Amino acid sequence: MLMAHPAVLSNLIEQYQTLRMLHAENGSEEVRRRMDDIAYTLCVSTGTRDVDAALIAARHRLPGARPEDDSILTA
Repeated sequence: MLMAHPAVLSNLIEQYQTLRMLHAENGSEEVRRRMDDIAYTLCVSTGTRDVDAALIAARHRLPGARPEDDSILTA
């Protein structure tokens, strides 16, 4: 499997989190569509099938991640 560069993963995580906050605030269909696009890209980039698993996998691939650290599961 191809592995996305950590900088790309970091950017995708940041975009997804920002869009999630925007969607919570105003529920815009455009924001939701963009969230779905980013979620799909995260899933493809991490070889997962749902955005929660993709976010966990992406965070574990970032510099400084500790594989045994499961604190991100509660976020």
